[in-house]
Amino acid sequence: MKNLLLVMLLMFSLTLGYGQIKAVTENGDEVTLYDDGTWAYDDMEMMAASEIMMNPETFTKGERASFLLKSSKNDFGFYLNPKDWTFMKDGSNPAAEYELHLKSGDLYGMIISEQLEIPLETLRGIALSTAKAAAPDLKIVKEEYRMVNGLKVLHLQMNGTMQGIKFSYYGYYYSNESGTVQYVTFTAQNLMDSYREQCDALLNGLVVIEK
Repeated sequence: MKNLLLVMLLMFSLTLGYGQIKAVTENGDEVTLYDDGTWAYDDMEMMAASEIMMNPETFTKGERASFLLKSSKNDFGFYLNPKDWTFMKDGSNPAAEYELHLKSGDLYGMIISEQLEIPLETLRGIALSTAKAAAPDLKIVKEEYRMVNGLKVLHLQMNGTMQGIKFSYYGYYYSNESGTVQYVTFTAQNLMDSYREQCDALLNGLVVIEK
């Protein structure tokens, strides 16, 4: 199970294009690349989200999340409980600044950081397209905005199949003037419900570090 889940991590990366040109993704979707580094689907059904609701609950860092990982690419930080999680910087996935593993089970995480600011609506389309390149049947099964430590983040859960394994991505997406982050946990679909509490506890450690 561990090796298959790590393959999923390697397949999941943030890719951005430059220049105002037409292009086709690995999944066959037509996109337009713009001079400012942003891009959009020509088929807007892929990009458009129906009304994404704001979760009325507020989410904050847990008391046990005492260790702060810092991005070297932007001003984001990630509090976690070092008794629960191991982490590696610049590991096997070249797209991930950090890779994480829950010590007590088959739950994994990754932090993909970029210096480019991207609107959350666009970031949603990028995340979906990137994951679909690895799992064409991938679907968003949950999406909402959350206020996390004072930050408006996009929360997505995406389910798909890779190498016959049904898996689930569960993460936060955020961007500001210092850059963009995809903070994602993932495991097999049949395990996600049992790990949801650990996922939320980890993801709710996302903060902006004041310079």
